[in-house]
Amino acid sequence: MPAHPWLAETPWPTQQLPRAELEQRIDHFLATHWMGVLSTIGKDGPIGSPLEYHAEGRTVYILPQPRSPKLKALQRDPRLCLAIYAENSGWASVRGAQLFGRAEFLEPGTAGHDHAMTIYRWRASAEQLGRPMHQPPQLTLIKIEPERIVYTEQWLRKEGYAPRQIWHRDPNRQAATLRYGYEPVDQQGE
Repeated sequence: MPAHPWLAETPWPTQQLPRAELEQRIDHFLATHWMGVLSTIGKDGPIGSPLEYHAEGRTVYILPQPRSPKLKALQRDPRLCLAIYAENSGWASVRGAQLFGRAEFLEPGTAGHDHAMTIYRWRASAEQLGRPMHQPPQLTLIKIEPERIVYTEQWLRKEGYAPRQIWHRDPNRQAATLRYGYEPVDQQGE
């Protein structure tokens, strides 16, 4: 008999969490992790870049190196996916999130940049790199406000919910996901 019999049950549940509970789980997940893989579209194809991020709710901030391939790619095409996963010790502990959206560039000296640097933990990196600690880096930041998040948590199966949950910024799309038990495809084939 398996250690977690509910893992063997098929078919998997398809019920979506209520929006407020899903948002709470996503916010907690993003707040308790800080590394992910940013996928962008480079001039020669896809680019996957492991990087540090910091979140405020579902809003994520990234501090890319100037002139990096990922920054150049996002300047050409701001569409992105940020994938984050938790350490796991088997199927019962699998958790992760994929954030889909567009990069917004925050320039130094702007209110958005100043606010983001209160969220981004730049001092830890500055200390490790021997950089000044008296002022945040004056570099372009990337802000991601996801349009859609695919949240995966296998433990939800034990509670009767689908292990793959879809969140949309637009509550109407979220409601359609809850109503149909899967993400509906729009007419453009998104």
